Amino acid sequence: MKFVSTPRIEFLRELSTEILGVYGLGRTVVAIDGTDAAERAAFADDLAAVFDEREHPVFRASLRDFRRSRAEQERFGPESPERLLRYLYDFSLLRRVLLDPFRLGGSAGFVTRAFDTDRDTWIQPTWLTGPPDATLILDGEYLNRKELRDLWSYSVLVETEADAVRFGPGEGDEAGTVNEHVVADRLYRGEVRPRSRATAVVDVSNPDDPRRVFLDSC
Repeated sequence: MKFVSTPRIEFLRELSTEILGVYGLGRTVVAIDGTDAAERAAFADDLAAVFDEREHPVFRASLRDFRRSRAEQERFGPESPERLLRYLYDFSLLRRVLLDPFRLGGSAGFVTRAFDTDRDTWIQPTWLTGPPDATLILDGEYLNRKELRDLWSYSVLVETEADAVRFGPGEGDEAGTVNEHVVADRLYRGEVRPRSRATAVVDVSNPDDPRRVFLDSC
């Protein structure tokens, strides 16, 4: 299906051209990182749709479908920013049933959803296969962390207008209103510096007109 040309669609077409120009052959994994779950997922969905428009085989997955169960999370202590950052997701499962078999190619089957977060229960796996040349687009938070970043062919950090406030100095500290997830996000930003790790940083403060952010390397 051919999309009507809009600034967002044209941006995504240019991004897809950049990615496929380097990683068009074989199995490619594109990571969409960012703290705003809705904007991050929408960006990943639309990018996948543009890949599909180009008739390039594409699969979608979300890190939220690879969470640990609540009971398993509690094994790592009471809820805290540290626990959210380190143990909210089951990265071993993600690699075992999705990333490793997808990257292997051939007839290896892979699973794009393993856990139902809303119901806190495992999902009966649906095993998929794909053609030799295919792209997996995975969205989620904390994707540029050390143990994952070498798994991506290309990674995008999606930023919103709220991020400038969210990660500003002392945001909400005086009133004691900073929640644990915000603190976990700050820990991630401080430890990983995802802006410097991502292949591309994209500002979606205006979702209809995304902008590439080019960082000063000096």
